[in-house]
Amino acid sequence: MIRKDILDLFRVPPGEPLKLKDHNPGWAQTEEMQELGKDALKERARQILDENLADLERAQDLLYAENRYAVLIIFQAMDAAGKDGTIKHVMSGVNPQGCQVFSFKKPSDEDLDHDFLWRCSRCLPERGRIGIFNRSYYEEVLVVKVHPELLAAQQLPVTKFGKKFWRRRYSDINAFERHLVRNGTVILKFFLNVSKDEQKRRFLERLDRPEKNWKFSVADLAERAHWDHYMRAYSDCLAATSTKWAPWYIIPADNKWVARAVVADIITTTIRSLDLKYPEVSAAQRERLAEARSQLLAE
Repeated sequence: MIRKDILDLFRVPPGEPLKLKDHNPGWAQTEEMQELGKDALKERARQILDENLADLERAQDLLYAENRYAVLIIFQAMDAAGKDGTIKHVMSGVNPQGCQVFSFKKPSDEDLDHDFLWRCSRCLPERGRIGIFNRSYYEEVLVVKVHPELLAAQQLPVTKFGKKFWRRRYSDINAFERHLVRNGTVILKFFLNVSKDEQKRRFLERLDRPEKNWKFSVADLAERAHWDHYMRAYSDCLAATSTKWAPWYIIPADNKWVARAVVADIITTTIRSLDLKYPEVSAAQRERLAEARSQLLAE
């Protein structure tokens, strides 16, 4: 497992200003890691991921059996940061019957006729299950903030979209998440922090390798032109919506093996901290089980 002091490097403290440029997207997060070296650290990350995949399988089983909590995992990132790959690798050991993944793209006309939280709230995990959002209602304070012209389609009763408007959206999100947590939903939010140089390398790889051409979109390139604006939007969002009850983690994503190990460890550690237990069988139930056993043996 990853030490708590290392994991704390990635957790966004509630109520503090944030600048993403101060967060290293690479593998050398501390002097200790630099001294260890990339190859040794990569091997250790592989071991951590393997250990957590095994632990997560048992944790999920307990989560389902106790049926008291739900787990909501949110991924946000710039294009090519590795959201799909992280979800695939980290959740590879999970029983698919107890896990749901939803990817939120352009809202439909029906979505736009409701409040901005509606389409995601319909997909929340029930008790005993893990729900994963690949993008989420946070798009409404990220891509929509970078492109405020999108607000016209939402037919809102307000017409001014200044700082007060965005503060209210942050407040609505925090209140929504607090309500979920109070009712048994554990929320983990991951921003996969990829550098602009690494995104460029991954875009070029998609263009150079025929089997990856389908992943490239001209729209991705258009959004890259707004990189600085997105970084400001993410900085404001993470600072305003990382709370004690629903924290944000800024995950270094230039090296996929780092991102996957850290995300897996945080998810597993969080579920284990719930101190889940298999339901106890009552005396009456034990008696019925004994009768069933006797009946089967008598066949």
